[in-house]
Amino acid sequence: MLTFILRRLGISVLILLLATFVVYSLIQFSGDPLAGMRELASDPKVRVAMEARIRNLQLDTPWGLRYLDWLKGTAGCLIGQCDLGLDVNGNQVGARLAAAADSTLRLVTLSVILAIVIGIGIGVLTAVRQYSDLDYIVTFLAFVFFSLPVFWAAVLLKEYAAINYNNWIADPGFTTTQVILTALVAGFVIQLFMGGSWKRRLFSFLATAVIVGVAMVVFTAQDFWRYPSLPPWVIALIVIGVAVFATSTAVGIKNKEGHRHVLLPALICAVLVMVVFYAGYNIFLEPTVLILAIGLVLAIAVPWLLGFVLGGRLRVQAISASLATVGVGVALTMVWHIFNAWPDFLDAKPRPISTIGSQTPNFEGGFWLQTLDRGSQILLPTILLTVVSVASYSRYTRATMMEINSQDYIRTARAKGLPERTVILRHAFRNALIPIVTIVVMDFAALIGGAIITEQVFGWKGMGELFQTGLNNVDPNPVMAFVVVTGGIAVLFNLLADVIYALIDPRIRV
Repeated sequence: MLTFILRRLGISVLILLLATFVVYSLIQFSGDPLAGMRELASDPKVRVAMEARIRNLQLDTPWGLRYLDWLKGTAGCLIGQCDLGLDVNGNQVGARLAAAADSTLRLVTLSVILAIVIGIGIGVLTAVRQYSDLDYIVTFLAFVFFSLPVFWAAVLLKEYAAINYNNWIADPGFTTTQVILTALVAGFVIQLFMGGSWKRRLFSFLATAVIVGVAMVVFTAQDFWRYPSLPPWVIALIVIGVAVFATSTAVGIKNKEGHRHVLLPALICAVLVMVVFYAGYNIFLEPTVLILAIGLVLAIAVPWLLGFVLGGRLRVQAISASLATVGVGVALTMVWHIFNAWPDFLDAKPRPISTIGSQTPNFEGGFWLQTLDRGSQILLPTILLTVVSVASYSRYTRATMMEINSQDYIRTARAKGLPERTVILRHAFRNALIPIVTIVVMDFAALIGGAIITEQVFGWKGMGELFQTGLNNVDPNPVMAFVVVTGGIAVLFNLLADVIYALIDPRIRV
């Protein structure tokens, strides 16, 4: 494997060199960076600006030598001495690249994670229940979202999820018609996912409709939308429920051995979550980056260690259940702090959902207020990118799962009497991950290159904007920085996919 990785890295370096040379050559012949100044060259100020641009871009040097000089500066990144040159305005490209990469990563990381979890989950569910009502509806919606014009969907989101919401939150409330329609739609969606006999589906529909309708009325009466709250006992119940559900999914709730080796460490993790919730109350009111980093490490290490020690031969399932319990507990703790900060955030920013930019200029506040501000800025583009990606992930997952379900070893597993949960999760899903990994890895690498249309509509200064501005200004250095970053990430993620193949399927070895 090591030899394979080193060989691939060597070939990848050659490919990147060739790509940068071709792109640099094309930029040199794509236009004149001084075209807008030549007609006014008689003006002394314009002449000075032209001379500055010539110096910044080294236009008095043959383009081949300029490329070698750029290559030398870029190679310095390997030893921590990056020099990506200057742009047409004399700004350091390295600083612009860092800001653009940070903006794009914040934009796409959450959307990719959500799309992977939701898309793969829906794909597995529709494959298991193929040709059901759920399957037909999800298939229809997937094709709609996949073919959705991004700019049009972005405008709709800005209108209904931002402008209309900002108007509504000033005096939140629902009419009787809105409550009834929302309850009916929620009941219809839930009964699709629950499936089963018509009695079970009718019960799911009625129960969901009643719960949603009553919740909307009660929350509105308590002014929950402006002053939300999440009692700690609710967090405790949810975390314990996750521990039980994760155990049931992994080994079955009636499995006595699973109780001792899987449920026990998961419940211990649930208790630890509540202990940290109360003990760390003051610490997490205004946490620092160091505190969050330490908390993240402990949130991974402690459940892994408990699952490893107490899991016995069900160690993998115990670790998974423990990590799921702690993960939900951490998320609920963050939600609790965000709920507490929401009233102050509305006071500081009466129209909370933003439509332009990555953060509010001159916005002041503590950690959670800043988190809410950045979260409100990233909300709409995240929803847009997630919806588009979920459509493709769900289709690929469904197709792969249906193909694997027809294999002989799946029929053999069922014939041996293995539970359907074990057949789906341990046998079918694991093999279905191989083509899905390829799609996910390359999609993430492509999105890091910048969701250009999304960035334009929502006013984000990311990688796509850096690339487009560089092309428009015939500015080679920003474009080359974009090529190096996106090309390097594509190569590394492609290599990562090969390594993940071997981890998913031990039969795959290079």
